[in-house]
Amino acid sequence: MNDPRKDIGILIADPHRVHGARLRRILKAEPGYRVLGEARDGKQALEMARRLKPLILLLDVGIPRLSGSEILDRLKTLATPVHTLILTAALDRKQMVAALYWGARGILSTHAADKTVLEGIRSVAADKYWVCCESVADRAQAILRVKPTPDEGKSRRDLDLTRPEKEIIALVEDGYTDKEIAQELTFSRSAVANHLTGIFEKLGVANRLELVLFSIDHRLAQTSGVKAT
Repeated sequence: MNDPRKDIGILIADPHRVHGARLRRILKAEPGYRVLGEARDGKQALEMARRLKPLILLLDVGIPRLSGSEILDRLKTLATPVHTLILTAALDRKQMVAALYWGARGILSTHAADKTVLEGIRSVAADKYWVCCESVADRAQAILRVKPTPDEGKSRRDLDLTRPEKEIIALVEDGYTDKEIAQELTFSRSAVANHLTGIFEKLGVANRLELVLFSIDHRLAQTSGVKAT
């Protein structure tokens, strides 16, 4: 059987030299890993990701110059996919949900044991998600694992949703942009925007992230017979 860790190229993006040195030490001790480079800020991380094409990006959530969400969003435009594992000292649930929503493959505490760091990297390299020291199969499960406690006042108001609205919610949950939703459903972009405004009002959510959380919690896509891929 082939070693699943073989030729795993890793880019470290961490402004803290001590943290970077520790990660290098952990990876150097394990066969099959290659540290391709280290970035100290977000712009440098993006430039190095484009040039070095790592499979894994270890990204400190507090990296300067670009926010984590900006980096994750721009990584989506790269021809070669990069699996990002967010490094954070404090495992704040709202930040964890946001990171997964924006495209991170996992969240790892900077205080995690060496063994846990390696397990997280292996899971992300194998196209799984890594949250709270364990591997999960997909993004929906990962978000459910760490999402904040739902607002009890938001009950089953999804009963008023139309089928097109549920189709849009399913696509939003899967990360589609307004333009991509319009293309998928053959709507105009203005029609998609209008539908989203109505959905926000019906469900009492303020933005797409809250919509995703509400949808997953209430299984809107699944109960409608619509399931995002």
